[in-house]
Amino acid sequence: MFDLKEELHRKLRAHRAGLLTKLEGLSEYDLRRPMTPTGTNLLGLVKHLAGLEYGYLGESFKRPAPETMSWFEDGSVWEGADMWAAPDESSEYLIGLYGRACAHADRTIADLDLETPGWVAHWPAGKRDTTLGFLLVRMVSETAQHAGHADVVRELVDGRAGPDHDEVGGEAWWREYVAGIQAAADSFATDACPDGR
Repeated sequence: MFDLKEELHRKLRAHRAGLLTKLEGLSEYDLRRPMTPTGTNLLGLVKHLAGLEYGYLGESFKRPAPETMSWFEDGSVWEGADMWAAPDESSEYLIGLYGRACAHADRTIADLDLETPGWVAHWPAGKRDTTLGFLLVRMVSETAQHAGHADVVRELVDGRAGPDHDEVGGEAWWREYVAGIQAAADSFATDACPDGR
């Protein structure tokens, strides 16, 4: 028989694992450096998701994190401090934090039913009541989204693409493929500049 909770949990675990593979073999610098105009970086994604795991799948069910996170304690989380690694936050610490947060969330998922009521303190008044099922879907979505960001960021860092990259084609195949995409875009290049330059 199909078990919705188990399937959601399986998807969550798979996305978590996929995210962590994008950190493998990189220097502290490459894990931290902003790779998009908005500062997206690999360790920041891990740090952000650690807070969400502890919050949505812990705090929301009166299962607070067994450790403190300075960016929550000082309120800087609301200024984006959970999206990048401060110099005194090692990759070992943040990856470990994520692992502990996931384990904490896993215990909540194992112990509670999907209909178990929860409450999210920072949501707007009148919309804070929720359930484990709703927050589990949200956590799967958040993790999948940020794992996708990590795929792109890793490719920007050192060119390492997704797990099926080499199965699709070799280096020459990918060059030809990208050239075809560029050619299609180039056919609209005059749209970029009103004077046609």
